[in-house]
Amino acid sequence: MSSLIVMGVAGCGKSSLGQVLAAALGLPLVEGDDFHPPANLAKMAAGIPLTDLDRAGWLDALGEELRSERGHVVLTCSALKRSYRDRLRAASPGLRFVHLRIDQETALRRVAARAGEHPFPPSLVQTQFATLEPPTGEPGVIEVDATEPLPKLMSQISAWMAGGTP
Repeated sequence: MSSLIVMGVAGCGKSSLGQVLAAALGLPLVEGDDFHPPANLAKMAAGIPLTDLDRAGWLDALGEELRSERGHVVLTCSALKRSYRDRLRAASPGLRFVHLRIDQETALRRVAARAGEHPFPPSLVQTQFATLEPPTGEPGVIEVDATEPLPKLMSQISAWMAGGTP
């Protein structure tokens, strides 16, 4: 089994789905947000969007984590651009992605509801959508509706991982 990245914009439910997937697959869960350097966290807390340069070291750290886990981990990571996903794929051959699709209004509502508990402020949700390059058509990707209940998402992902249709 290869590693699996649960990806999408802020508020799509990466952490919740990642926890359930990791438990079901018997794999460690790695929270991508834990790998942001203090400078990135400070920028986000101040409402300043991260740039490609800001994300470069973070993506390198995630790639190292994927390599150290020898391809057996569930990682939560926004992976907003194709270049970011390709960088992670280079670190972990066979890497697969679960893209949690969500509309901007729902994501904003979810991020606002967790304000104070998470370093990502609601003011940056729009920038995530502006940066997002959906992985539609990329190999090793399933796209699911982030508003569906976790059991339904798990059923779709399990079928996909087993080689069936989602």
